[in-house]
Amino acid sequence: MIEKIVVAAVVCWINFVMVDVLIGGLPEVPGVRGAKHIAHAIRNYGGNLNGGYMMGNIVCSPDASAGTLLASSCYYAFGSWEGGLLAATVVYFGNRICADPGYAGTTGTLTTTALIFIFSHFGFSPANFVAGMVLAIVTIQGLHHKYSSKILGSLARKMGTIEG
Repeated sequence: MIEKIVVAAVVCWINFVMVDVLIGGLPEVPGVRGAKHIAHAIRNYGGNLNGGYMMGNIVCSPDASAGTLLASSCYYAFGSWEGGLLAATVVYFGNRICADPGYAGTTGTLTTTALIFIFSHFGFSPANFVAGMVLAIVTIQGLHHKYSSKILGSLARKMGTIEG
């Protein structure tokens, strides 16, 4: 059971970071206003400004991290992929309410739904992904903002979405 949660956490982390960077255009600029304030606070603390933008977006709008968690939870609650589609609809409207110009949250919800469906054929349950996503979010938001922001900024540079 623990092994499946760890694998799910790694899959969720890669999924939501890749979707946020590739689809959401993060962490170059904030998608919503509050993200800028969080990013500058993290930079003033010694972190990376671009990684701080990404972390601020996670807090201020339903990006891929929220979409991943909602997809996992709704898949679990409904017992099927239809829960993931409901979550995608909710995240889509949540992004519009937050005036978020992107579709990373909706994309993250849909990719997570697909991943849970695929991994269910290998004995993984949606509950593994709920726990895994909580762990993935904690590694980005809960452990250490300074170093998390530097990891995110470094990944974005390596993927070519930001310069410098």
